[in-house]
Amino acid sequence: MSLNLIVLAKQVPDTHNVTAEAMKADGTVNRGALPAIFNPEDLNALEMALTIKEQYGGSVTVMTMGPPRASDILREALYRGADHCVLITDRAFAGADTLATSYVLSLAIRKIGDYDLVLCGRQAIDGDTAQIGPQVAEKIGVNQITYVEKVEDLENGEITLSRVLGRVTEKIRTKLPLLVTVTSSANRPRCFGAKRLMKYKKARTSFEIKQEIESSSPTGRYGIEILEEEIAKKHAELKNKGLLIETWTANDLNADPECIGLTGSPTKVKKVKSIVFAATETKKIEPTKEGINSLIHELIEERTFG
Repeated sequence: MSLNLIVLAKQVPDTHNVTAEAMKADGTVNRGALPAIFNPEDLNALEMALTIKEQYGGSVTVMTMGPPRASDILREALYRGADHCVLITDRAFAGADTLATSYVLSLAIRKIGDYDLVLCGRQAIDGDTAQIGPQVAEKIGVNQITYVEKVEDLENGEITLSRVLGRVTEKIRTKLPLLVTVTSSANRPRCFGAKRLMKYKKARTSFEIKQEIESSSPTGRYGIEILEEEIAKKHAELKNKGLLIETWTANDLNADPECIGLTGSPTKVKKVKSIVFAATETKKIEPTKEGINSLIHELIEERTFG
């Protein structure tokens, strides 16, 4: 069996460090004001994909939509065991909500064409909507299973999964192709592989190749011609070595301008706040059996638990 697995990943701002500068005037996130990290549950999705590949064979392609610096998480994916990576980036995508984002991701999946399983995290920590996975599934026309925690079995084009629904675990068997969203309790993402780190730290996108060569090349008319030759040469060299991170723009995906970026985003964020819960009153409980029993009785009466 050889499976084509696609993982949808997102580079997100570290929401543990939200400040007043985290919001722009137009209601979008000021990503430059916050450290950028690999969305945690997308790492769980990547780990599940890598485990499936190890058990059943196949390849793992990781794709992310974001600014050029989002290539950082693609290199992280390569360090962990991904086979291919795609950066989907274009200024026209800026300010996209879940509707516009899922549209672009669905176009990218269709561009890949041949796939068996699409995996992504349950939700991203910057929006917490849990909408991307289900929306992408609808747009590419495949079934979806959310809150997946474990792959039980995979054979003859069918997969059995366990999903967590509160206190209940549900087992589902269905046919491929399929999209699943993965929870943080599914697994523990692996660390970087040392050999893969040494190899793929040299992986670059087209944007990075151009930027690095421009910073060390002469300018002027003659310099520009040399520059283009050097970029093409480096591009071919990295591609032959398997170190080229593919870069797709809106034109590469034939995206409808009315469906991407702010234009294609009906959702508008009004304000972002950092909420700190503080107790308004306190109550002293005596450290005795009677005191503890009284507290438990009160919590049950107030339906706090029980």
